Amino acid sequence: MKITKTTVRHEVLDPSLLGRPVHRLPVFAAQLRDDLVQAMRLNVNRRYWGSFQVEEVGFSRLDGTEARTRWLNFAAPAGNIAFSLERKVLLRVLNFRYGRNAKSDSAVAVVDENVRVTATEERLAVALGQQLAATLAGRIESNLPAGTLRDEGESIKPGAGSPPPKGTWIITVDLSDGEFHGKCWFALDKSLMSDVLRGVLPERDATRKSSKNLGPLAARLQVGLNGRLVSKEVTLGMLFDLRVGDVIPVSLHRADVLLDDSRLFTAAVTEHKGKLCLTSFEDTE
Repeated sequence: MKITKTTVRHEVLDPSLLGRPVHRLPVFAAQLRDDLVQAMRLNVNRRYWGSFQVEEVGFSRLDGTEARTRWLNFAAPAGNIAFSLERKVLLRVLNFRYGRNAKSDSAVAVVDENVRVTATEERLAVALGQQLAATLAGRIESNLPAGTLRDEGESIKPGAGSPPPKGTWIITVDLSDGEFHGKCWFALDKSLMSDVLRGVLPERDATRKSSKNLGPLAARLQVGLNGRLVSKEVTLGMLFDLRVGDVIPVSLHRADVLLDDSRLFTAAVTEHKGKLCLTSFEDTE
């Protein structure tokens, strides 16, 4: 019997992500999957996607080892979205769009890199990328706290740009059409990724972070102060001799102001509209 030793590979932490809610990115991925499913079923988009289904959506970091087609760039209201689609998926959509029987065409599953890319194929790639990037941008916008939403009327427009660098956050979307499987990818710039992380914060965390704008802590922190107007020491015998109606003579000088049992200030006692008030505070030290 051969015994093999296996070791568990632990994920390496990125110091730049410490304190950020990256553990909640699957929540955003599930929301985006639902949005993509709904968007691809719209009549205006169904003529492109046909019977394609969205299987999985997940986040990862671009490590440069995966095979990629060319990247298209789209300008969103708050940043840049790069989009890439496997060519075999693009060709299958192209076949469906122009009435070819993609399900019986096995050649579409194996792409010949030597086949020239046509202008029609390029235009279709831009159209599909624009559709899906708009859905992604809409999900990012809708998750942001109230008061930070941008102009939803701004459209997603194709723009110039270079392929995303290594380490960029990417969203991988697994697509299927029967036994056919393919992928597309979105790459988010730092501005949009910050919006994604801000949008997945739990409500209590978002409220706590927004409270930072309410002013300095010293102006918002409330403490309870007690005013001790007078104190007098008496013997135990005098205390036991007290009867109802007896008068204890005292002299009213400056009062002590206490925080819990700590004496912080002394203050003068005055009368204002029938109420005793403290004024002229002085430090005890």
